[in-house]
Amino acid sequence: MSDKPKFEVIDRRKMKAEEEREDQQPESPAEKAPAQPPSGGGPRLVVNESKSEARRGATPAATSGSAAEAEAELPSPPTAQESREQKAAYDASAQRLEEMARAQNPAMGAPPQVSFEHLVQQFYVSAMIQMGAGTQEGQRPRLDILGARTTIDLLGVLAEKTRDNLTEAEDKTLQTVLFELRMAFLELTRMITTQGVQPPPPLKKA
Repeated sequence: MSDKPKFEVIDRRKMKAEEEREDQQPESPAEKAPAQPPSGGGPRLVVNESKSEARRGATPAATSGSAAEAEAELPSPPTAQESREQKAAYDASAQRLEEMARAQNPAMGAPPQVSFEHLVQQFYVSAMIQMGAGTQEGQRPRLDILGARTTIDLLGVLAEKTRDNLTEAEDKTLQTVLFELRMAFLELTRMITTQGVQPPPPLKKA
């Protein structure tokens, strides 16, 4: 049996009835308790162990075949009618939520329309937080340098896939944010290597 991670997309249309019948199981105290960060001074690196282990255990042949297997397991796409109906239901639900919020806070203005700049800003904020920005004074920054790299790479994928399909202002915003994030990543990794911040210990083999 292969040890490579499986990627499965569940067709929500088929599983909806089963999900509604599932009983809600209470979380155990162990699940609710957050993990305590290790003690010690200086920035701390955070590594997603399951992803790292999967990368180390995956062979080139397994990596090349994973895309084809994932494509084969994808459910059939929704029809145009299903997409229209779902979009209408989504908009109606969002409108009801907005009306409830306004009823509790009449002075609240209309929410801003989501734009491409909001998407780029979301990537920017996520990457900067992963690189320690926004740490309160007196606290040690908690770094997720590998997570920051993934976020920056995702923004690079977005830039590649939207090439020649953006307005001049949108492209300028995207390229500027991507440049600034990569520069911040370079400075942070240089600091880590020169100051000797220790990475997490290697995973123990079972």
